[in-house]
Amino acid sequence: MYDILIKNGTIVDGTGRGGYPGSLGIKKNKIAAVGEMSGAQGKIEIDAQGKIVAPGFIDVHNHSDSYWQIFLEPQLPSLLFQGITTIIGGNCGASIAPLTDGHIIEAIQKWADIKKVNVDWLSFGEFAEKMRSKKFGTNFATLVGHGTLRRGVLLDEMRRLDRDELNVFEKLLEKSLSEGALGLSAGLAYSHEKPATWDELVLFAEIVKANDQVFSVHLRNESEEIVRALDEALDLARHTGVSLEISHLKIMGEENWPLAEKILQKIEQAAKSGLDINFDVYPYTHIGSVLYIYLPGWVAEGGKKALLRRLGEKDIRRRVIDEMKHTARYHYEDAVIAVCAFSRTLAKRKISEIAAERGVSNEEVVVDLLLASEGRVITLIDCLSEENMEKFLKHPLSIVASDGLGYSPSHQESGELVHPRCFGTFPRVLGRYVREKKLLSLEEAVQKMTSLPAKKFALAGRGKIEKGSIADIVVFDPETIIDRATIENPYQYSDGVEQVIVNGKLAIADGKLTKDLNGEFITAL
Repeated sequence: MYDILIKNGTIVDGTGRGGYPGSLGIKKNKIAAVGEMSGAQGKIEIDAQGKIVAPGFIDVHNHSDSYWQIFLEPQLPSLLFQGITTIIGGNCGASIAPLTDGHIIEAIQKWADIKKVNVDWLSFGEFAEKMRSKKFGTNFATLVGHGTLRRGVLLDEMRRLDRDELNVFEKLLEKSLSEGALGLSAGLAYSHEKPATWDELVLFAEIVKANDQVFSVHLRNESEEIVRALDEALDLARHTGVSLEISHLKIMGEENWPLAEKILQKIEQAAKSGLDINFDVYPYTHIGSVLYIYLPGWVAEGGKKALLRRLGEKDIRRRVIDEMKHTARYHYEDAVIAVCAFSRTLAKRKISEIAAERGVSNEEVVVDLLLASEGRVITLIDCLSEENMEKFLKHPLSIVASDGLGYSPSHQESGELVHPRCFGTFPRVLGRYVREKKLLSLEEAVQKMTSLPAKKFALAGRGKIEKGSIADIVVFDPETIIDRATIENPYQYSDGVEQVIVNGKLAIADGKLTKDLNGEFITAL
């Protein structure tokens, strides 16, 4: 007698091999049996006739922590309805532990309203203890954020680290890795991390390598300088041997799209030379970004306070607007306001629409919005190539990841516009790019969502359907699975995910959320 018996399904085990008919028995939190199981019984029995039974999907690039949603809506239902059973946070250089003092949580203020934040931990060990006492809809693990550590050492200063500061950083990183962090993430495009030198990055990558963990890198540039930025990351991996994950690989700006082939060639050559390298990708052409990225780079030097002070000075404001008009890299006039701290009525509005109403330039609107919201404006803009995204998605070294976070549809009441990837990433791949476009086989896509990320981030016992593995399982209909979330209406659960099991208990049963929050905080072995 099994706790849960899934019968008559097609098992796609996550390894990439072809699906096969069979059943699966779960006892407690483990897969107890898999294959031909005629005569078996379960306390709960699920008939999966015509359905796919796969390992639960692993989202290696998630921001439910840095947006604070893991505390505000711990069930993370938009992720469960995608079949996601494990998320990894601490991405793009911003983790919520360790903290040298409570103020360092400001590292996430560009994404989260820190007025809603209550921090009662400092070290990673204290954070881990706190997380083990909580339950989530999905499992949760985290990297350590390079930006968070830099803030912890330098506070609001943005400069190179001296030798004593490097020593402090080393100790913080080593201690956090020993207490269970999965690796280190860097957001080199963000102001607190831009001053990081080659020697600094090598030092920290060597620590990560010594712990046999992952260094995840948000490249310094994802547009006209992307080749140089990629070279930096690849050279870092060559020099140290660290396992490298390139975050949300993309090329912004139509004039830069032809660089895709060169980018992939460099990654392939690095892999053939023996580097452990992967990259994650989400299946959309819109990016979600803070508004201040459209400003000239020098404006944000010194952090948010310095940025706002500069924008508030008449002469500097005029200079900023003039530079934006003459050196614009993106069509920011087409950017849609997703989150605006001072006015929820601006959500879904384009920069150009606001400018036309006010009779001012698009550049003036950008500056005024940043001043009025104290820098906290998030936008959506369509600036990626569908063709490039498909090349990245199909590539054998890519991992499917959302770069999103978990919500319930009730979040719509906040007035915020979220990226549809928060509700649709994994079903979009399986529905649009597997079933409809046949870009990938079903087995290839599932592997990119399960065993490949589990192997990369050393998530023992997850990512495959085999006896003894942890029972994180998704059952979905391959004929109906699809995303429903759109830019205009993102708060829509995906279709086709019928059963989701997290650590041996049903999180979704017959297409409906249960009350069980059985996700756990996962630490490195």
